[in-house]
Amino acid sequence: MTKEVLLKKLGERIIELRTNQSLSQTDLAHMCDWDRQTLHKIEKGKVNTSIFILYKIALELNIPLKDLLDIG
Repeated sequence: MTKEVLLKKLGERIIELRTNQSLSQTDLAHMCDWDRQTLHKIEKGKVNTSIFILYKIALELNIPLKDLLDIG
């Protein structure tokens, strides 16, 4: 799997988990103390984010980090 494909799949996973909880991009971004554009770039696979940022997303979604990374 290429880096681009991996980042896109990760972004799709974040969208899936966020929308399952009826959260908008703005909602989750504010929960993480970011602006919406930051989360938008992550969800679109435009940035190679850090493990800490992924941890913060999982924490705010109240899920284990391993569930966030379950991208098949």
